Amino acid sequence: MANAEFAIVEQAKYDPSAFGLLYYRYVDRIYRFVCSRVHERCLAEDITEEVFLNALKSIPNYRDTGSCFPAWLYKIAGNAIVSHYRGRKNELDLETVTNLAARTEGVLDAVVRRDDSRRIWAAIDGLPPQQREAMRLKFSADLSMEDIGRKMGKSTAAIKLLVYRAVQRLRRELGSVERYDAYDAE
Repeated sequence: MANAEFAIVEQAKYDPSAFGLLYYRYVDRIYRFVCSRVHERCLAEDITEEVFLNALKSIPNYRDTGSCFPAWLYKIAGNAIVSHYRGRKNELDLETVTNLAARTEGVLDAVVRRDDSRRIWAAIDGLPPQQREAMRLKFSADLSMEDIGRKMGKSTAAIKLLVYRAVQRLRRELGSVERYDAYDAE
């Protein structure tokens, strides 16, 4: 963890305004991560709020284990998503059922989007381990190439190459997927 960030995290253990700095630094990343998992804006906002409330409550117990602070937030987010779905396993959302026909996005579009997302993530799961890890950190955890390099113990150039090769392989396996056609390694 960078010294400046470490200092803010340590200060946030005793000073909620310092936690505010961390919140503003990471809220957009955590929101995108949650949104990519739940696919509902309002739900993603609620879960993101829960993540930061849990982080604020737990930050006095935070210990630097060598991984970056955002990894701790992503872990909290992942747990919050799992808890949400575990708690709603047998629940039927009445609003979703009654407003299904009124949705701006058609049901077929939503099904196709979810199917595409599942196919892409399944293909990512089939990548070699280092490419898979780089892709997960880039597109799921939304880390920069530099942060991914630090986390994986590789240079930024090596990470760019891993991501580039992974994208090329996904293009071959999945065919033309628009999301990847527009991607160029940073």
